Amino acid sequence: MTRKLETGRRAPKSGDTRSAVVFLHGYGADGADLLGLADPLAPHLPDTLFLAPDAPEPCAGNPFGRQWFSIPRLDGSSAATAAAGIAAATRDLHAFLDGLGAETGLDAGRIALLGFSQGTMMALQVAPARVDALACVVGFSGRLLHPEALASARSRPPVLLVHGDADPMVDFAEMRRAGDALVAAGFDTYAHVMRGTGHGIAPDGLSAALGFLREHLA
Repeated sequence: MTRKLETGRRAPKSGDTRSAVVFLHGYGADGADLLGLADPLAPHLPDTLFLAPDAPEPCAGNPFGRQWFSIPRLDGSSAATAAAGIAAATRDLHAFLDGLGAETGLDAGRIALLGFSQGTMMALQVAPARVDALACVVGFSGRLLHPEALASARSRPPVLLVHGDADPMVDFAEMRRAGDALVAAGFDTYAHVMRGTGHGIAPDGLSAALGFLREHLA
């Protein structure tokens, strides 16, 4: 059984949907937290539909936000609870992407994932398990939850990892760990370092993401 994800959206500026970008927010936020990124991206991607689903669970560490899964070190949950949350959210996100394809008629290769923090973890969890490769994945300030799962990847979309080298929340070293695992598993993988940036999205990082999205959604 999957849960329906409440979703904010911005229609393509051209009125013609030829591609889609799905924003996956971080722990304690919601879809609206990233949907604003559509404003600077849309003029350069005029035929792109932007969607920002809310994670399926209320956040244990922030009553006003949402979570894809619990984080024991932040909210005192158990490892078993976190693992069950990851599995459930993975099913939910697969169902969401299936529904998006059916709704819009877009092939998987016209749909990109852009995640931040926990949203990046979900993007890197789900994208390799899709039978049909997505256009690309952009992951800000996250990490790869299960590197060993890449050995059985069903598809290998190109990946851009973006991380601030002053991130106090998700160690900057996680970008190299994820990148090394992705490259070893045969993924075309790219990286951009946001110098002096903490746990956030700097203008240079967003610019790198835009270039990557334009290349793979063109």
